[in-house]
Amino acid sequence: MSTTETTPSEHTPATATEPNQARPLAHRGSPDDAATRAFSTSILVSAIRCTLAYVIFPWVLPAVGVAGGVGPGIGLAVGIVAIGFNIASIQRFWRADHSWKWPITALNCCVIVMLSVLAVIDLADLLG
Repeated sequence: MSTTETTPSEHTPATATEPNQARPLAHRGSPDDAATRAFSTSILVSAIRCTLAYVIFPWVLPAVGVAGGVGPGIGLAVGIVAIGFNIASIQRFWRADHSWKWPITALNCCVIVMLSVLAVIDLADLLG
């Protein structure tokens, strides 16, 4: 073999199955990655809503002298956004035909139910 020839392995891209190799560029941004990002975002937004509802509004704001009555309005708005992100997460996992679509759907549905209960409580606080 001459010095200018290369072996096939030198030009073969790394695959995810080879140890210690990064995933090839062609697989980055795949539907699975998008579904995982959507799930992470939906859980993050839901966690922010719960942090606001159970820590910031009832404890921190009154402690620093800010009116406590703003909580239900903001909580309702953030809860609705969180429900939207959870629905988008479910849709992404199903479109990607992700292997975790059933467990993620169940988890997202549980979060949606909890957020819906909080939204009803917030709405009741706002109305009366």
